[in-house]
Amino acid sequence: MKDKHRCVERAMHHNCPICFEFIFDTMKDITVLRCGHTIHLECLKEMEKHYRYTCPVCSKSLWDMSKLWSKIDQEIASTPMPAMYQNKMVWILCNDCGANSHVQFHVIAHKCLSCKSYNTRQTRGDTATTCSSGVAEIVS
Repeated sequence: MKDKHRCVERAMHHNCPICFEFIFDTMKDITVLRCGHTIHLECLKEMEKHYRYTCPVCSKSLWDMSKLWSKIDQEIASTPMPAMYQNKMVWILCNDCGANSHVQFHVIAHKCLSCKSYNTRQTRGDTATTCSSGVAEIVS
């Protein structure tokens, strides 16, 4: 097991992020997520039933999502954007790798340029290129 996991110091000395039971004292089965956070196995299964596929602590993907990313690629390719949005660019932050990217806006999803994940969120981006009031986004 040495060198085959992501070590998070005191990973079990906190509450389960779903049910809030203290993990260290629990009698329930626990699992370590890819990101290193711990959660009750039962809580993880409950998340899966509700289509929640990201860590409730850090938002990283719980599993290899590449098959879903391919389906999203196809969906985006078959969904043209209206003319007014075709040249709109947005800044995104990838929840999986932490990279910031400047990508073309699409109503379905935004793909990380670094790791190709769609587990991203739109951000304001670099303050040098945007106006703090948001006026630049309204005008463009």
